[in-house]
Amino acid sequence: MDLGSKDKVVFITGATGGIGKEVVRAFANEGAKLSITSTKQEKIDALVKELGLSEEQCLSHVIDVTEEEAVKAAVKHTVDHYGEINVLINIAGYQGKAAPITEQSYDDFMKVYSINVFGPVYAIKAAFPYMEKQGGGSIVTLVSDGAFVGAPGMSTYTSSKHAIAGITKSVALEGVDKNIRANYICPGPVDTDMMRRIERDTLGEDVSVKDAKAAFSAANPQKRYAKPEEVAALTLFAASDLINHVTAEGFRINGGTSATSR
Repeated sequence: MDLGSKDKVVFITGATGGIGKEVVRAFANEGAKLSITSTKQEKIDALVKELGLSEEQCLSHVIDVTEEEAVKAAVKHTVDHYGEINVLINIAGYQGKAAPITEQSYDDFMKVYSINVFGPVYAIKAAFPYMEKQGGGSIVTLVSDGAFVGAPGMSTYTSSKHAIAGITKSVALEGVDKNIRANYICPGPVDTDMMRRIERDTLGEDVSVKDAKAAFSAANPQKRYAKPEEVAALTLFAASDLINHVTAEGFRINGGTSATSR
């Protein structure tokens, strides 16, 4: 199926993580023009080499998404280089520490919020005016199933995901008359390095991956984690013009957990 992404300019934050890499791969395979960010040049170099991306197809930036001016400059560089920005994909995220609310500090909350909330906000603020000027665009933010539920010990993380989901809905309504759509993807556990950290923080350093997966998938009817490439496929679809009537929507990808009491 042609999702209409060929030659679209796609700006992706957090491009070198477990999900980010597969999102970059998905858009690259569709023939999109990429502009990607990461916190380290060596991560970008490894990704570009692994995916065989050419200089003509991929622009890269080493930035911290918590620094608004850096995000703004990267978006501007993208538009200066390609002439437009059609799709914004916010992926950069941070799980924070697993601890009860009585042990979470202001700094703990702000460390998570600065990446999970303000990072996407800065990118949206930077890209929105260009999209408005050019007559439209699509914004997709990787959120989490934590935008719909709570989790003991994860108040910083889940509250940040509730926040960015609400912001995305508001952005979507602001963009309706400008042909700018904004949606968000909400995976349950995904088989990535971030999930390994969550497993250890929640269940202890000695827990095996097999036991951790069983514990975190217990409420999941499919009894498994999502694959990064499955999340990437949904992200590609959510960004596409095939669903122009869909905006302000949260796409849950959790193996049927949505149909249970959660």
